[in-house]
Amino acid sequence: MRSEKDAADIFRQLAEGMGHSGSPRFYAELVERLANLVDVDHVLVADITQLHQAETLAVWSNGRLISNVTYPLVGTPCETALGSESCLYAHDVQLRFPNDKLLGELGAESYLGRPLYAADGALIGLLAVLKNSPMQLDGLAGEILQIAAAQAGAELGRQKAEQALRESEEIARESERRLDTLLNHLPGMAYRCFNDRDWTMQVVSQGAEALTGYRPDELQGNRVTSFAALIHSDDQAKLFSEVQLAIAHKRPYRVVYRLQHRDGSCRWMWEQGQAVIGYDGEIVCLEGFISDVTDQQESQRVQNAVLQVASTVTTRVGDGYFQQLIATLVEVLEADAGFIALLHTSPQGEHEVYGQATTVSMVVEGAQLEQYAFALRGSPSEQVVLEREAVVHDGPPQRLAGTQLPIRAWIGRRLDNANGEAIGVMMVFYRQPLTTNAFATSVLQILSTGAAAELERRRDHRHMHQLAYTDSTTGLPNRARFMVLLGQLWTEARRAKQGLSLLLLDIRRFKEVNDLHGHQVGDQLLVTVADRLQMISYACGPLARLSGDEFAMLVPDAGGTSIRELVEQLRSAVMQPLYLERRVFNLDISIGYARYPYDVTQASELFNAASIALHHAKRRDSSTCPYTQTMRHALQRRQRMTERLSAAISDHQLELYFQPQVDLSSGQLTGAEALCRWYDAEWGWVSPGEFIPLAEERGLIRALGDWVLEESARQLIAWNSQFLMALPGRLSINISAQQFADPQLTSHIAQLTAGVSPTAIALELTESDFMRDPDQAIAITHTMRQAGYALSIDDFGTGYSSLSYLRRFAADALKIDISFVREMLDNRHDRTIVQAIIAMAQALEMKTVAEGVETQEQARLLADMGCNEAQGYWFGRPLPANEFAAAWLNE
Repeated sequence: MRSEKDAADIFRQLAEGMGHSGSPRFYAELVERLANLVDVDHVLVADITQLHQAETLAVWSNGRLISNVTYPLVGTPCETALGSESCLYAHDVQLRFPNDKLLGELGAESYLGRPLYAADGALIGLLAVLKNSPMQLDGLAGEILQIAAAQAGAELGRQKAEQALRESEEIARESERRLDTLLNHLPGMAYRCFNDRDWTMQVVSQGAEALTGYRPDELQGNRVTSFAALIHSDDQAKLFSEVQLAIAHKRPYRVVYRLQHRDGSCRWMWEQGQAVIGYDGEIVCLEGFISDVTDQQESQRVQNAVLQVASTVTTRVGDGYFQQLIATLVEVLEADAGFIALLHTSPQGEHEVYGQATTVSMVVEGAQLEQYAFALRGSPSEQVVLEREAVVHDGPPQRLAGTQLPIRAWIGRRLDNANGEAIGVMMVFYRQPLTTNAFATSVLQILSTGAAAELERRRDHRHMHQLAYTDSTTGLPNRARFMVLLGQLWTEARRAKQGLSLLLLDIRRFKEVNDLHGHQVGDQLLVTVADRLQMISYACGPLARLSGDEFAMLVPDAGGTSIRELVEQLRSAVMQPLYLERRVFNLDISIGYARYPYDVTQASELFNAASIALHHAKRRDSSTCPYTQTMRHALQRRQRMTERLSAAISDHQLELYFQPQVDLSSGQLTGAEALCRWYDAEWGWVSPGEFIPLAEERGLIRALGDWVLEESARQLIAWNSQFLMALPGRLSINISAQQFADPQLTSHIAQLTAGVSPTAIALELTESDFMRDPDQAIAITHTMRQAGYALSIDDFGTGYSSLSYLRRFAADALKIDISFVREMLDNRHDRTIVQAIIAMAQALEMKTVAEGVETQEQARLLADMGCNEAQGYWFGRPLPANEFAAAWLNE
């Protein structure tokens, strides 16, 4: 044990380590200190990424720092450490995690890991210490690791916060840059100013110099001159009055006035702006845009055209927006035709310059035309895509794509997304040559930004719609889309008074394919199956993928005979051998189906009924099952039984019966098995063969198992207090697989059976449950044996046990399953199996207990074979506690 002086020195060293926060060597110093302080061979600190990987920040190994590594968390002790405050594997850690290459490279025998948390409680990293021998850490070592984990978590959290801040600042700078680029490329001057007599400028775009002759910095803050001073003296009072009147009425202002240029010339300005009102109702500033309208006729036409278009399409979205925009644009620009077209993109996301485009909206001589796809190569749109803006005043006569309209002139503007990538074109066309294009070019330039934004929004909306309603693996409709289709087809069937059938299909043992061959092969298999099913569905009705390996098909107006034929078609299609990556897969499917209006009357009931039928189909050898009302009644009974069983467990309405276990040689009582019985007030006695599997399926088995353990302990204590003869041997209690999955099961049982010695209890687990996770079973059984509990493998011979695992289980007894005992007198194969089990148990130094012994001949034969003990009706039926005590425990 370390002295207080040692502890103080250790915490002093830790405190010194905290002083390195922010230093590049923080983690290196930390792992080196920890290795020395807790006497381990290896220490690592790692960052946990979103890819479920660990990226080490520092690794100390065998007295030196080694290079950082990145490794997946799956199949490592680090993965289990993330789910708990502290995770210790005191020995044999490589045996527990054989796929962890890092453990082998380090030569670690033991491992302790602690998760690292940020200040907000988010899991961000991991601290682990490893040793090349078994690890025994005292309380002080635990405190050291806790403090070190807190230090490392704080430092990692600080670094991540700083990184996030840097990224946020970079995004903000990029947004400012884009805004600055936008403002400084506008054909005019954007501004923000105070609402004072000088119009004191706060922000001025680069267009100010062309407009006024002054640089933006010379106008800001009235450094060289105020903007008001540049306004013609005859216009100043009127301008100020009009602006203040608009502000008072809480509306934008639009004004025209004269401005004195720096070169002495006088120019006409058109200005539009509005007041920015703060939360307190006060005017914060004025924002607006000023353009030179000296060329009054052309500029006024542009502005009027833009306003006319904007006022026409403001309230429209999607296709309606584009239809009205191009129609108004053609009218305003006095063109003969026009369109907005969407460019097709390649899988890499780059536009195909020589690919195709599709018109989103097209107007020819006042008429709206249907969408039309055309090749870009050689078309006017190709030049627009390449040059961003293009004009042909008088070109060779040609036909406008998709129409009979002869054109000789056109003007086009490319439409770009937010990343500057071409996504479309906006164009107008003329029969006759153009004499000027300034007006049309300006209008297209102004309107292209809004058109591009709406085109991108429309494209993104369609893409999101596709993602929301399409399965990404197979391309089929997904569950959400399928439920919409179900509602639509059901409505149509109801109105037409026709039938509608729903088939649900599930690929059998598909999970095995994923587990054995990986998800990539599983996805290819799903795609192939989907293609086969779709070839059939084209003639029948829509097909969808609902989840993992489950598909659905809707078949309108189909009779019972045609549905059965369709089922056989589907099964035959799927069962054909499937070749993937030099492997052959032979698949089968389960199909459950229901029909409207024969089985149900509502769309939601149709899906529910087909789901019930599929559930039954999975349990049948035939793999196919039509829905019947009996299935619903059975399901309702199971649901009702689940509710009543849960209440029975909570209200202690169950009862334990006890069946004697007898020595076959002496006939003496050697113990008993506790068996759960349930008498329901409505249903009477409910068979354990019905309610115990139901408890396992519906998640009640842990609660049921806990009740059995508690009640068994209570009964043992009660028998002892009544001065009856103590129960010889042990009381056997069944443990379910779900209970056995708990690594802390031994301590949990000890809590539930407090007051009863472990030497009075034998725990039973079926052979198949042992083999679900043999390595964990070995660890738990050894812990139980050390605690004093006896262990039996129940129903032996009905599952599959590896002898290499069986000899490592810390089991005391094998229980021979009743199915072998029942027929062994008449069936030599069963008799041979029983003899083999007894011989194997003797070789492994385990005793054998035979179940279901009902005759003297069975008991005699088992004794002759060397079986140690037995239970069954020949010796005694299961009895309530009082009757069992009266029959077996009275001296």
